[in-house]
Amino acid sequence: MEMNTNLALVLVLAPFLGFLINVFFGKSLGKTVSGIIGTAAVAVSFIVTLVLFNQITSTGKGIEVTLFDWIQISNLKINLGFLLDQLSVLWLLFVTGIGSLIHLYSISYMHDDENMHKFFSYLNLFVFFMITLVIGSNLLVLFIGWEGVGLCSYLLIGFWYKNQDYNDAAKKAFIMNRIGDLGLLIGMFILGYTFKTLDYTELKQIILTIHYEPQIAWNVSIAALCLFIGACGKSAQIPLYTWLPDAMAGPTPVSALIHAATMVTAGIFMITRLNFVFDLAHDVQNLIAIVGAVTSLVAATIGLVQTDIKKVLAYSTVSQLGLMFLALGLGAYEVAVFHVITHAFFKACLFLGSGSVIHGLHGEQDMRKMGGLRKAMPITFWTMLVSSLAISGVPFFSGFFSKDEILLTAFHHNIPLYVVGSIASIMTAFYMFRLMFLTFFKDFRGTEEQKHHLHESDGLITFPLMILALLATFGGVISLPGNSWLNDYLSPLFTKVAAEEHHLGATEYTLMGVAVLGGLLGILIAYIKYFKQDNVPEADENITGVSKVLYNKYYVDEIYDAVFVRTINALSKFSRDYIETGLSAVVFGLGKITNELAFQGKKLQTGSIGLYLFVFVLGLCAIVSYIFLAH
Repeated sequence: MEMNTNLALVLVLAPFLGFLINVFFGKSLGKTVSGIIGTAAVAVSFIVTLVLFNQITSTGKGIEVTLFDWIQISNLKINLGFLLDQLSVLWLLFVTGIGSLIHLYSISYMHDDENMHKFFSYLNLFVFFMITLVIGSNLLVLFIGWEGVGLCSYLLIGFWYKNQDYNDAAKKAFIMNRIGDLGLLIGMFILGYTFKTLDYTELKQIILTIHYEPQIAWNVSIAALCLFIGACGKSAQIPLYTWLPDAMAGPTPVSALIHAATMVTAGIFMITRLNFVFDLAHDVQNLIAIVGAVTSLVAATIGLVQTDIKKVLAYSTVSQLGLMFLALGLGAYEVAVFHVITHAFFKACLFLGSGSVIHGLHGEQDMRKMGGLRKAMPITFWTMLVSSLAISGVPFFSGFFSKDEILLTAFHHNIPLYVVGSIASIMTAFYMFRLMFLTFFKDFRGTEEQKHHLHESDGLITFPLMILALLATFGGVISLPGNSWLNDYLSPLFTKVAAEEHHLGATEYTLMGVAVLGGLLGILIAYIKYFKQDNVPEADENITGVSKVLYNKYYVDEIYDAVFVRTINALSKFSRDYIETGLSAVVFGLGKITNELAFQGKKLQTGSIGLYLFVFVLGLCAIVSYIFLAH
């Protein structure tokens, strides 16, 4: 038991120690040493995770660690502790594993930045809070990590703070996540009030054994809805998704960390962890599935026309998260987890690959000014090609298995949602290969200076790309149809596991073929338009019609700005100019009255002893008279 406690503490505190070292000593240690310390700190957590994974896999049992009694209010008791079971350790594998690769990548990518030590301290703090979120034994510990990753996203998105647009993007992410966090808090309060605990194990035992009265069932449904609102904020679902594309303002390693391995998966983790709560709220589950499917389609349509290479990948992330929520809403938690894992592999590779391209082009992100990079950057090209094939669902890359599982599940439960998910998947294949053809094929469209300096990135950048490309290729083997290691591994966590979804019959093979043909169709259309016909997207001012609506993201940001931002700014201005001014007048007026009374009162202080004795005698006479008259 003591060994497990020590392992858990090393797991969570190693990145925090790296944060402290870089905060206080990073600048004096130098950029390279700072990067090595930051990377080593997360690598230590990854090694500990491997040890814990081996232990849990061999025993089949989770590990609970209680550090101390934390809060006790009436009959509500909360411990500060960790729960290391199949779900948390699986999540930790890609949080710390991919996190280590992103840190390694950043040593080269950020080497010219004057605040490199600060960047690594923020990255380490980010991983520390994500680990805390994942291994917490109750919702309150999860909430600490939940808020922590929100803080770190603000710090990292606005890392280049001298650019005001980047500061605005950081504030947007922070504020929009606070909206979702309010939902999470309310859901926590309802569960704590109803069941007198926030501990996962105790909640599950109570919920599975309690006799349900109408009020309890109502409370569970409202709590599930509020928790889902929290997940919408953190995992960027409609209507709280617009912060995620703007998060591209941060350095590319930040984009990879947020979009692939950490923050955006927090909502999916929370819903999966509380699957026993959501299983009782069927209406909420239906809402989750619908919101996920619609988000997937809407984000995919926006991604069709974006010209910023990172924006395409950002909307791709929103779309893929929508597919994961579709699976969650259908009760297929293990399928959602499967896609989270494969998505972490290929999306991290794609973001880091785009960073390699941007690095090689000295900051250029517009795909209209790229092209022909295949020969100059072969490793970046091949790794991004592999990951694009994976996300497009091409056999037999990892995304083929996980995305097909989601679509198969949707077909068996809700045909309209299956259609929506399938259309989004076809669009995914199109916009990903649109990105590939515009970036790597035909002639280079940038400046002569950029062309002269084109070269492959160094080993610290390409090594993580190659590892992630291998994972994107072979990662699907963890859950093969009819032989799913992942399903068996996660089965102790769920009250029901849809193992029948892995049975392959004529229907399943037909659907698989349809999905593959759909993906290939998307790739073919992109090939014809951007390779054969060599079309290049038009300049912003020449985009018209439906393309303009999509390019401007359905004007959702403008609508939010008009309805919420400007309204709040107007109310704030009114409050400042009138309410605060009026209150100030009242406050200062009372002060002036008091000051005037004091000024008049001080005139009585003449310094004349005779006057003082006269007033004293008058007062004494008044007292004696009052006593005489009262009696």
